[in-house]
Amino acid sequence: MANLAEISPHELARGLENGTRIQVLDIRAPERVAAGAIAVPSPSRFHNMPGSQLVRAGGGEAIGLDPAVPVAVVCGHGNSSKQIAAWLGAQGFDARSLRGGMARWMATVLPRPLAAPAGFDVLTQFDRLGKGALGYLLGQGGEAVVIDPPRATDPILAAAETSGLRITAVLDTHLHADYVSGGPSLAVRLGVAYHLHPADAVYPYDGTPGRLDFTPLADGQRIPVGAAALTVVHTPGHTEGSVTFLGDDAVAFTGDFVFVRSVGRPDLAGRADAWTDALWLSVERARREWPADLVVRPAHYVSDAERLADRGVGGRFGDLLKTNEPLALRTRDAFRAWVLTRTREAPEAYRAIKALNLALRVAGEAEIEDLEGGKNECAV
Repeated sequence: MANLAEISPHELARGLENGTRIQVLDIRAPERVAAGAIAVPSPSRFHNMPGSQLVRAGGGEAIGLDPAVPVAVVCGHGNSSKQIAAWLGAQGFDARSLRGGMARWMATVLPRPLAAPAGFDVLTQFDRLGKGALGYLLGQGGEAVVIDPPRATDPILAAAETSGLRITAVLDTHLHADYVSGGPSLAVRLGVAYHLHPADAVYPYDGTPGRLDFTPLADGQRIPVGAAALTVVHTPGHTEGSVTFLGDDAVAFTGDFVFVRSVGRPDLAGRADAWTDALWLSVERARREWPADLVVRPAHYVSDAERLADRGVGGRFGDLLKTNEPLALRTRDAFRAWVLTRTREAPEAYRAIKALNLALRVAGEAEIEDLEGGKNECAV
């Protein structure tokens, strides 16, 4: 980081991923930080103090910054952070401003190649670190599908090109509420089908039909991936049209149905009671039909504790049945009580994002950045 005024979000992400010694100084207001901040391996290397207070404090060391460790300074859009980075630099700190600030960080996607499941050649997990959101590229025999893509799809296209893969379909496990899907636009760009379950092609708050172009998914349908295939399993509960894509007995792309440590919220559309029952039936079906060695690859995570040794997020289904608290509950009443006592107010932005994903409204880049701000709140 020496002698450079800025650090890009991708450089910072790679540095944190690789264990580089970096401190993060977030100069936003504490309430902004509480809504979403950059996760660092050691809490002692994350500092929060508004810039004006930091200057009044007299220097970086006054708030515990280590002068021997480089500092990434973070603000909302990468403007105020330049001034504070320069101020710290004058004190002898190796400080750089995060280019584009948290707005750019929230959109940053880190591609992570993983061991491909049996029957497939390529699996890349696209980790949107700021949101804790995950998309996938799954390939076999020179062809590939994309699952739950973020809005920034260039990393996906680059990974496909590097692996010599032709993308033949784009799939969403459900209609997302916490981020604007890159699925429809990517499908148009590539001239391929965009797949969604028809139960999710309506605005769940009032039943207004969406205006997006999609190819409907159905339970039991097979989606070809080269000579292999994914099987569609309808797993409602988080949404009415939530599906899981099964790669034989090797992998399950569960979307927001099953996470490593929880299950998807059934309350986002205001029908928690009915959707909790649907979620219970989906969990029962998974326990009945899925083998223990199946690797669950979800669409979200909360913390690094949900990562495997390869840094990818996921887990063996047999292990999750023991460590994932709601999956371990064996009666409908216990499950309902666990879920319904943990419901909380849904982010207001989720209504607008659902409408955007259904093409019921449009928004500019600045509004989308604001709507997507902060970590996902999709798990119970």
